[in-house]
Amino acid sequence: MKKENLISKILPVLFGFFIMGFCDVVGITSTHVKADFGLSDTLSNMIPVALFSMFLIFSVPTGILMNKIGRKKTVLLSNAITIIAMFLPLIGYTFVMSLIAFALLGIANTILQVSLNPLLTNIVKGDKLTSSLTAGQFVKAISSFCGPFIAVFAANQLGHWQLIFPIYAVITVLLTIWLMATPIEEEIEHGKASSFGEVLNLLTDMRILQLFLGILFVVGVDVGLNTAAPKILMERCGLSATDAGFGPSAYFAFRTAGAFIGAFLLAKVSSDKFFKINIVIAVLAIATLLVVPGKIALFALYGVVGFTIANVFPIIYAKAIQIRPDKANEISGLMITGVFGGAVIPFFMGIMSDSIHSQVGSVIVILISALYLTYCAFFLKAAK
Repeated sequence: MKKENLISKILPVLFGFFIMGFCDVVGITSTHVKADFGLSDTLSNMIPVALFSMFLIFSVPTGILMNKIGRKKTVLLSNAITIIAMFLPLIGYTFVMSLIAFALLGIANTILQVSLNPLLTNIVKGDKLTSSLTAGQFVKAISSFCGPFIAVFAANQLGHWQLIFPIYAVITVLLTIWLMATPIEEEIEHGKASSFGEVLNLLTDMRILQLFLGILFVVGVDVGLNTAAPKILMERCGLSATDAGFGPSAYFAFRTAGAFIGAFLLAKVSSDKFFKINIVIAVLAIATLLVVPGKIALFALYGVVGFTIANVFPIIYAKAIQIRPDKANEISGLMITGVFGGAVIPFFMGIMSDSIHSQVGSVIVILISALYLTYCAFFLKAAK
């Protein structure tokens, strides 16, 4: 394939990762919804629960659907659901409508995460595939970083923060048209999609079960800090919901940098050593979040956690694949199902913070999650 033709095909797929990053606006949304409707932390944290619980339900069915209609059509389906979800808060801005919108966004994001990486393999082969997948994750990180800034723009220039949703809808429409207009040769499947039974059977291997929990907890740390960051700033520094929204931006900015630098370091340093060093620093930073009151210190700690946690997901994912390379497809589906941790951890964060009337409760839950990842780093080994 000529270089010009390759670029014209890969760009609309890579920009699909930008849509994948929309789910990270959940932290800003839960903060604003809590303020707008006077909700408790437990209720406001039902927003990320509504979104990430969809990964538990729809990951494996998406694999079955993708086998029937193809990868490109599956990605286009996810975009269509995203567009619908983004317009729902405009129809009626209520807490219930917000829950429905983010449940739909969760379905769309599940479908997208399961299908977009395989679609990229239709275009890029061999050694270039890894760098292309890394580029996709970099685009997703940029989307996550931009979310709070788009929310501030919507609030200050358009009159209300929730107008971020039609902006996201328009972006999705444009990228969908671009992908539809791009001819991509459809894949030929040589095997059948994993069933629920095949996926669940993998959990009988204790190592895979422990690594699956590792995925659940690393996503929990990621979503949990994203959700708690603005609330901590509001509680300790007296910031408005809009200004506190920059807390997740600091986290995502450093997570983006961590992913970029980690891609180079992991080529020279063993993943086990890299995992251990980073997770220890992350745990110390999260523990410090329990007591630090200053705005600058909080932003700095968000950055440290973002930088050190950035590569934990792919490291754990790779360890699981190494255990059963003959079941790579099944393990892949299981790992995506583990993104459900983004629903579980914020749920318990809400209960803890409400019970002690402080965001310290949220940080405690995040810290416990990070401690499990420390266990994974020091005591679990992938098969050689």
